[in-house]
Amino acid sequence: MRETSSGEALVGTWRPHKPRGPIAALYGSPGPKYALPGLTGASKHDPTKKTAPQFSFGSRHETKTEITPGPSYLIPSNITRVGRDGPPAYSLYSRPKDLKLFQAPGPGKYSPEHAGKSVFHSAPAYSLSGRAKEISNIQTPGPASYSLPPMLGNNTVDKSAAPSFSLYGRNKHGNFHDDLRKTPGPAAYKVVDPSIYKEKRPQISMIGRNFPPGVSTKTPGPGAHYPEMVTFTRSKAPSFSFGMRHSDYIAPLIVQMPE
Repeated sequence: MRETSSGEALVGTWRPHKPRGPIAALYGSPGPKYALPGLTGASKHDPTKKTAPQFSFGSRHETKTEITPGPSYLIPSNITRVGRDGPPAYSLYSRPKDLKLFQAPGPGKYSPEHAGKSVFHSAPAYSLSGRAKEISNIQTPGPASYSLPPMLGNNTVDKSAAPSFSLYGRNKHGNFHDDLRKTPGPAAYKVVDPSIYKEKRPQISMIGRNFPPGVSTKTPGPGAHYPEMVTFTRSKAPSFSFGMRHSDYIAPLIVQMPE
């Protein structure tokens, strides 16, 4: 077993040598990145090639059938094309009631005491009834719908009105406190920090109070330390990693073809 200059072991009779001619694997190319257009179907067909005739399958048309009630209507067997066939049939009815004799009213059916208004003269009598519905629909103005013209103010009709004056608010333009120049006042400027143009005083900040560690303080235990991994106080042993052998002749894995 021999070894190369790089330390790789050679097994068998094969030895590395220079290629006699050019190998396609040594040259990089885009590979199947540029896909040719297809020759089948209608979508994305090669424009330089002829396409075969295309036919489409249509949908089935709906056939309308006549819906009949079927044998739900049963025709009696004695009915023919000329009418009903068979012997005469009779039905049975109940016995009719006897007719009552005419009963004339007797003397007790009359009340002559209630016939005074029809026989004798009487004073007129009036009854109080409810308001008819037709009258309630008539909406006429009542007395409160009219008002007399006012006698005060400037809206009098038949009287002479006294002069009236109105009070307005103070106008912001043209008065004594109107700022014609629009200049900023003293409140428009901010106070400059004296530490900018004078000697700056020392600034002291207040921090929190520190407490000495006690029993309740969480401190790391013996298992939290790894003395075998310390490399500050002693030299570290060399460490090696196992890599993966690569070859220039292995084609890359194509997961998804570009569209």
